[in-house]
Amino acid sequence: MLQSMTGYGIAHRETDRYSATVEIKSLNSKGLDLTLRLPRFLQDRELELRNMVTKSLIRGKVNLNFDFVRPRAAARVGAVLNQEVLLAAYEELRQAAAQSGASLEQLTAIATALPGILRMPADITAATEDEEEVAWEDLLPLVHEALERVNQFRTDEGQALSVELLGYTERIRILLSDVERHDPMRIEQVRQRLQAHLGELVTNEQFSDARFEQELLYYIEKLDIAEEKVRLVSHLRYFNETVYLPEPTGKKLAFISQEIGREINTIGSKANDSTLQHLVVEMKEELEKIKEQVNNVL
Repeated sequence: MLQSMTGYGIAHRETDRYSATVEIKSLNSKGLDLTLRLPRFLQDRELELRNMVTKSLIRGKVNLNFDFVRPRAAARVGAVLNQEVLLAAYEELRQAAAQSGASLEQLTAIATALPGILRMPADITAATEDEEEVAWEDLLPLVHEALERVNQFRTDEGQALSVELLGYTERIRILLSDVERHDPMRIEQVRQRLQAHLGELVTNEQFSDARFEQELLYYIEKLDIAEEKVRLVSHLRYFNETVYLPEPTGKKLAFISQEIGREINTIGSKANDSTLQHLVVEMKEELEKIKEQVNNVL
């Protein structure tokens, strides 16, 4: 079944040591156009990630954003008050407030900016200065999860695309049936015109067998659409079969669409009939819808 090139997938993990999010977006593209945004400590994994995404997504304009954040040490464990310094500072602030006339709250706001009031225990400071390494093996499953969700999104979109494409080819097939039903009347009208034209040619004093043969071959080649109808039916059948293939088929479907268009155009050029011309225009409209949707097929 078809897969769309449009996709979205996200994977997130939250621990007491870090918060990590892998977000992948995919849009239409003739090939693979991949953009990666990675945290600095994962820059050496870029080639591995590119190979992984290429193998999984194959085609599309793909953006992968790997967001990694560590919580601040103070937020994780909390600051610790230096009570001895705080009490001494409070007594000094109280005396200064009495002497200066300023409020205790104003002086306290100034004093809290002074060094030494808050302190971090030695083990907390060490953890802040030397963050624990996060193994790539712990983060890699997030990439796999995001890729799986993108592919599932693409598969769901592909199923909807399949229904639309099969509907368009069915509409062309119905219009071709209308062409088949009307064609005998067109042929009869052509035969009458041909007989009248050839009658004039035969009675002409300058009549020649060579000219007669040329006129006859011209009408036969110009007006016969039997082969085009057979080939168009074959192309429509091949298109529908290709929709159900398991491998990526976007480029193959685009090629088959071109062949379908070639037969429709030839029928239109040979029709020489207003009813058939109208049916051809409707077939072209359905074909344009097919081409538009095939551009999004993987």
